[in-house]
Amino acid sequence: MAGRDEIAATLAQFALFADLSMAQLEAVVGQLDETWFAPGTRILRQGLSGSGLYFVLDGTCAVEANGKELARLGRGDFFGEISVLLGGAPVADVVAVSEARCLILPAPSVEKVLTSYPRLMYRMLQVQSRRLHNANKWRS
Repeated sequence: MAGRDEIAATLAQFALFADLSMAQLEAVVGQLDETWFAPGTRILRQGLSGSGLYFVLDGTCAVEANGKELARLGRGDFFGEISVLLGGAPVADVVAVSEARCLILPAPSVEKVLTSYPRLMYRMLQVQSRRLHNANKWRS
């Protein structure tokens, strides 16, 4: 795993974490696990339990449901929040398209982190709103 300072500095570049101080970022980093996924690895499986909130540091991941690619995620994006927040199974597969480096916030820590940093929660809500808006446009 890269050093805490290095990961905090990387997160500071992401819009999602832009409102957090370096001390706050370092506190969040202390709760994250770093993992690499080889191309083709199914990180989340549709219909099976989710394990956490994933933040993409490097690489590309595809969001797929029922055999159809719905989106591509890259540096600065996140996934897994729906199953963690709702306590259910993922509604889509997430597959590493290229080698992907992710940080994982374990499901039991998500609520504490989000409520401790309301601006982080607000920015996540903005991303979710954009995703919902785009999904609704696709349906019409």
